[in-house]
Amino acid sequence: MIRALFTALGKQNSGPLRRLLVLLATAAVLQGIAYAFLVPVLRALFGDRPDAVWSPLLVFALACAGSAVATWFAQAAAFRTGSRLANVLHHRLGEAIVALPLGWFSRSRVGELTRMNGEHVLQVMSVPAHLLRPAVTSVLTPLTILAAVLLVDLRLGLVLAVSVPVLLVVLGISNRVVQAADAGRHRVMDEAANRIIEFAKAQPVLRAFGQAGSGGRALDQALRAQREVDRSMLFRVIPGLVVFEFGVRVMVTAALVMGVLAVLDGRLDAATVIAVLVLVGRFAEPVNAAAGLGASIRMARSSLAGINRVLAERPLPEPKSPVLPTRTDVEFDTVSFGYDDRPVLREVSFTLPANSMTALVGPSGSGKTTITRLLGRFWDTTSGTVRIGGVDVADIATDELMSIVSFVFQDVYLFDGTLTDNVRIGRADAGDDEVRDALERAGLLGELAPDSQVGEAGSMLSGGQRQRVSIARALLKQAPIVVFDEATASLDPENDVTVQHAIRALAENSTLLVIAHRMQTVQSADQILLLDNGSLTERGTHDELLAQDGTYAHFYRQRTTAAGWRLIHQ
Repeated sequence: MIRALFTALGKQNSGPLRRLLVLLATAAVLQGIAYAFLVPVLRALFGDRPDAVWSPLLVFALACAGSAVATWFAQAAAFRTGSRLANVLHHRLGEAIVALPLGWFSRSRVGELTRMNGEHVLQVMSVPAHLLRPAVTSVLTPLTILAAVLLVDLRLGLVLAVSVPVLLVVLGISNRVVQAADAGRHRVMDEAANRIIEFAKAQPVLRAFGQAGSGGRALDQALRAQREVDRSMLFRVIPGLVVFEFGVRVMVTAALVMGVLAVLDGRLDAATVIAVLVLVGRFAEPVNAAAGLGASIRMARSSLAGINRVLAERPLPEPKSPVLPTRTDVEFDTVSFGYDDRPVLREVSFTLPANSMTALVGPSGSGKTTITRLLGRFWDTTSGTVRIGGVDVADIATDELMSIVSFVFQDVYLFDGTLTDNVRIGRADAGDDEVRDALERAGLLGELAPDSQVGEAGSMLSGGQRQRVSIARALLKQAPIVVFDEATASLDPENDVTVQHAIRALAENSTLLVIAHRMQTVQSADQILLLDNGSLTERGTHDELLAQDGTYAHFYRQRTTAAGWRLIHQ
C-alpha cells in the first residue's frame, strides 16, 4: 500500500509522505515506550520502594509528551499530504489522459474516469489524511509493547507473540475472500455510474417520447446489481471481523490466565502482573483497530490500484526525429489490425490521391471506422503501414498529425457555451468572419445565431445541428486531410444539400475520406472502397463498380429500390 502511494505520487512529490511516515512512526514508538514504562511505575508504587517511582515516571512523562508532539505535527502533516496527494493525482491523471491514444477512450471509460477523478481520488486521499496514523500505530505500538512484555516475562510475551501471527492469518484470509469480489464490485459500480450519466443525458429524448418513467430500466437494473453486490460484500466482511474479534479476546484471556499462574507460582508479583495486563490491554486496542480499518484500507488500495493502472498506461511512442509530410496523399500498405484477439482488418491496401474524395462503404462491423481511426493514429497497426505523403504516421509528431487530419466524428461533443465558441475549437485564432463563413457553409446560420447557447454536450441542438457544428469546425480548421465518420447520417434532406456543397468544396483543397450512408455522397466520390469482413473486396468509381455487378452493385440496387417505396392509403 505504501509502495503504491509512492508510485502514484512520483519521485518529485514523495517528500511529504516520507516525512509523514517518520512522524507517525516516532509517535507510535514513543506511545509504546510510554506504555512500557507503566510496568516499573506500577511496580514501584505497589512495591516496597514507592520513592523509586520518579525515574520511570519521568521517562513515562517524556515519552507521552514526545508522542503527543509528534502526533500533533503528524496530524497537521497528514492533512497537508492528503491534500497534496489529491492535487498530484488529479494533475497526473489529467496529464496521463491527455497523453493516451484516442483509441483508449471508449464509452465504458466515461463512468470509470468519472469515479476515478472523484470517489477514487478521495478514497486515496483519506489514506494519509485519516488512515495512516491508526494503521502505523496498530503495527509499531503493539510491537514496542510486545518487546517490553518479553523483557518482563518470557511466557507472557510468547502468548502475545504467538497470537499475532494467528490473528494476521485470520485477517489475511478475510481480506482475500473480500478482495476476490472487489473486481466484480468495481465493474458493477462503474456500470452504475455509466447508466446514471446516460440517464441524465437522455432526458430530452426520453421525455419527448413519453418514456421518462420507463426509460430508466437500465439504470434500475444497474442500481439493483449495485445493491446486491454491496449486500454480498457485507456478508463476506462480517465473518472475518467476528473471528478476529474473538481471537483478540482469546489472546487477552490467555494472558490473564498466564498472569494469574505467574503470581501463584511466585514467578511475578501482583503489581508486575497488573502492569503487564494493562500493557496487554493497550496491545489489543490498536490490533483491534487494525481490523476495523481493513475495509477502508482495502477500498483505498483498490482505488489506488485502478489509478496506478491508468498512470501506467503507455501512450503511443512519439518519434525521436519527427518528419512532416509535404504531400497529402494517403496510403494503407497491407494494414492489419485487431482488438485483443479479434481481427478487424486483414491486409488492407489502398491509396487516397491528394485532393480527392474517397467513399468507404460496407456492412456494419466491416472495419470502416477502424480505418479512419488508424489514419489518425488512434492506435498503431498490428502489421502494415499507414502513410501520409509517403511518411509513416508513426514518424509524424502527434500535434502535427492532428493539425494535418481533421475529423467529423459520429458522436459529436459540444461544450457548454456559444455556437461560435464551439466552432472556434477548430482553429482558436480564427476571426469572427471566418467563423461565420464556416457556419454558413455548414448550413447553420439560417437556423441559429452565432451567439446561440448550445447547452451542455449540445443538449439545446438537434442531432443534425450538432453534426453540422462538427462539420463547421472541419471547414474552419482547413486541414489538408478530412475524415467524415458517417457525417451525413443525421441530416434532413434540406440541409443535406448544404452539406453536400460543403463536402465538394472541401474536396477541392483536401484529401477527403467519407463514411456515408447516402448514395448521393457515394456516387460523387472519385473512388469507392467496399469493405467486407475486414477485407477490401471492391474498388473503383460508381460506374466501374456497377459494371462489375458485384456486392456494390447489389447494394446499390437495394438502396435505389428502397428509395422508390411509397406508402399507399386506402
